[in-house]
Amino acid sequence: MDDFKQIGRDRVVPIGLGTWGIGGKSYPDSSKDSEMIKIIKFALQSGLKLIDTAEFYAQGHTEELVGKAIKDFERESVFVISKVWYTHLEREQVIKAAENSLKRLDTPYIDLYLIHWPNERVPLRETLSAMQRLIDDGKIKYAGVSNFDIGLLKKAREEMPRSDIVANEIRYSLLYREAEKELMPYCKREKIALIAYTPLEKGLISGDTFLNKIGQKYNKTAAQVALNWLISNDTIAIPKSEKVAHIKENAGAMGWKLLQEDFNAISEKYS
Repeated sequence: MDDFKQIGRDRVVPIGLGTWGIGGKSYPDSSKDSEMIKIIKFALQSGLKLIDTAEFYAQGHTEELVGKAIKDFERESVFVISKVWYTHLEREQVIKAAENSLKRLDTPYIDLYLIHWPNERVPLRETLSAMQRLIDDGKIKYAGVSNFDIGLLKKAREEMPRSDIVANEIRYSLLYREAEKELMPYCKREKIALIAYTPLEKGLISGDTFLNKIGQKYNKTAAQVALNWLISNDTIAIPKSEKVAHIKENAGAMGWKLLQEDFNAISEKYS
């Protein structure tokens, strides 16, 4: 079945790999570099050809590991998302941050570049004029935002009329459904991709008995059911994983679809 989602003009897989914690968290940790590069490669080989990273992750070291991992793949076959930190949103800072990310990723372009968090001290117009410049220069393909509510998202779109905002990355899961009130209907209507981080709520969902029971019908785990529910709901999910078993499990959430009755039962149970 055709699982693909749309980001801008690109068709992308509905489940990718979140990389927070790979190569360190707030600080770099090089102790497992070779293992982490193998993990990212394994995710790509398993079909999770969308990688989400950020300059903030391990002070850029995560991007370096992603760059080393994607070298063995055709660049066009991998969709790379990175983010500029909220303290770097002035015009020249955005351009410099993107160029530094490109160096660490060792790639000629970033597919989707996001404002990681809003910063009310810097006018959106200034940040987004820099994003437009990066698009014009071929350094990024698309601009997007992360953690923006509907009001800020609309404002951002007004400040970037030529290229538009193609995606909003937010926290969204079966247990955290705030986005469904206003943001999700708006994004669906306007064809803005919604990317869900923390889609498994740091493992909380994995042992859920209700989801396990539904999963038995499809020979799937609770986590796979939860992810399939998300992607059936017009969302791209980026579960974070550092383990082969979890990556296999996440990849197994694609290529099939919950029956409508099960989708509805799950939606109601966690409403």
